[in-house]
Amino acid sequence: MSFFGLGRPQPSSAEKIAAVEAEMKLLTEMANRLTKACQQKCVPNDYREAELNKGESVCLDRCAAKFFDVHMKVSEQLQQESQQRGGGGGFGFGG
Repeated sequence: MSFFGLGRPQPSSAEKIAAVEAEMKLLTEMANRLTKACQQKCVPNDYREAELNKGESVCLDRCAAKFFDVHMKVSEQLQQESQQRGGGGGFGFGG
Protein backbone atom coordinates (compact mmCIF):
# COMPACT_ATOMS: atom_id res chain seq x y z
CA MET A 1 0.00 0.00 0.00
CA SER A 2 1.37 3.36 -1.06
CA PHE A 3 1.29 6.20 1.44
CA PHE A 4 0.87 8.87 -1.25
CA GLY A 5 -1.41 6.76 -3.47
CA LEU A 6 -3.71 6.02 -0.54
CA GLY A 7 -3.85 2.34 -1.44
CA ARG A 8 -4.60 2.81 -5.12
CA PRO A 9 -2.40 0.90 -7.56
CA GLN A 10 0.09 3.06 -9.39
CA PRO A 11 -0.50 3.38 -13.14
CA SER A 12 1.88 1.59 -15.46
CA SER A 13 4.13 3.42 -17.90
CA ALA A 14 1.76 2.59 -20.76
CA GLU A 15 -1.17 4.03 -18.79
CA LYS A 16 0.80 7.18 -18.01
CA ILE A 17 1.72 7.60 -21.68
CA ALA A 18 -1.92 7.06 -22.72
CA ALA A 19 -3.06 9.67 -20.17
CA VAL A 20 -0.53 12.21 -21.43
CA GLU A 21 -1.52 11.53 -25.04
CA ALA A 22 -5.19 12.01 -24.18
CA GLU A 23 -4.40 15.27 -22.40
CA MET A 24 -2.36 16.49 -25.38
CA LYS A 25 -5.22 15.63 -27.73
CA LEU A 26 -7.64 17.55 -25.50
CA LEU A 27 -5.37 20.59 -25.37
CA THR A 28 -4.86 20.53 -29.13
CA GLU A 29 -8.60 20.34 -29.74
CA MET A 30 -9.18 23.20 -27.30
CA ALA A 31 -6.55 25.36 -29.00
CA ASN A 32 -8.13 24.65 -32.39
CA ARG A 33 -11.60 25.60 -31.09
CA LEU A 34 -10.22 28.79 -29.55
CA THR A 35 -8.42 29.75 -32.75
CA LYS A 36 -11.44 29.10 -34.94
CA ALA A 37 -13.95 30.87 -32.67
CA CYS A 38 -11.83 33.94 -32.01
CA GLN A 39 -10.65 34.28 -35.60
CA GLN A 40 -14.23 34.14 -36.86
CA LYS A 41 -15.28 36.74 -34.32
CA CYS A 42 -12.34 39.14 -34.50
CA VAL A 43 -10.61 38.92 -37.87
CA PRO A 44 -12.49 39.86 -41.07
CA ASN A 45 -12.36 37.46 -43.99
CA ASP A 46 -11.11 40.17 -46.34
CA TYR A 47 -7.58 40.91 -45.15
CA ARG A 48 -6.72 44.56 -45.66
CA GLU A 49 -3.36 44.58 -43.91
CA ALA A 50 -0.61 42.05 -43.28
CA GLU A 51 -0.65 42.78 -39.54
CA LEU A 52 -3.52 42.79 -37.07
CA ASN A 53 -4.83 46.24 -36.24
CA LYS A 54 -5.28 47.34 -32.64
CA GLY A 55 -9.01 46.54 -32.56
CA GLU A 56 -8.43 43.02 -33.88
CA SER A 57 -5.62 42.42 -31.38
CA VAL A 58 -7.73 43.61 -28.44
CA CYS A 59 -10.67 41.51 -29.64
CA LEU A 60 -8.48 38.38 -29.91
CA ASP A 61 -7.00 38.99 -26.47
CA ARG A 62 -10.42 39.37 -24.85
CA CYS A 63 -11.86 36.44 -26.78
CA ALA A 64 -9.03 34.13 -25.66
CA ALA A 65 -9.35 35.30 -22.04
CA LYS A 66 -13.11 34.65 -22.04
CA PHE A 67 -12.61 31.28 -23.73
CA PHE A 68 -10.18 30.13 -21.02
CA ASP A 69 -12.34 31.56 -18.23
CA VAL A 70 -15.38 29.64 -19.46
CA HIS A 71 -13.30 26.49 -20.00
CA MET A 72 -12.00 26.63 -16.42
CA LYS A 73 -15.50 27.18 -14.98
CA VAL A 74 -16.94 24.28 -16.99
CA SER A 75 -14.01 22.04 -15.99
CA GLU A 76 -14.48 22.88 -12.31
CA GLN A 77 -18.24 22.20 -12.52
CA LEU A 78 -17.69 18.86 -14.26
CA GLN A 79 -15.09 17.89 -11.68
CA GLN A 80 -17.44 18.75 -8.81
CA GLU A 81 -20.25 16.73 -10.38
CA SER A 82 -17.91 13.79 -10.95
CA GLN A 83 -16.77 13.87 -7.32
CA GLN A 84 -20.37 14.03 -6.10
CA ARG A 85 -21.17 10.90 -8.12
CA GLY A 86 -18.23 9.12 -6.54
CA GLY A 87 -15.77 9.44 -9.40
CA GLY A 88 -12.45 11.16 -8.93
CA GLY A 89 -11.32 11.98 -12.42
CA GLY A 90 -10.36 15.44 -13.56
CA PHE A 91 -11.46 16.99 -16.80
CA GLY A 92 -8.90 18.55 -19.06
CA PHE A 93 -6.80 21.61 -18.77
CA GLY A 94 -6.68 23.00 -15.22
CA GLY A 95 -9.34 20.56 -14.07
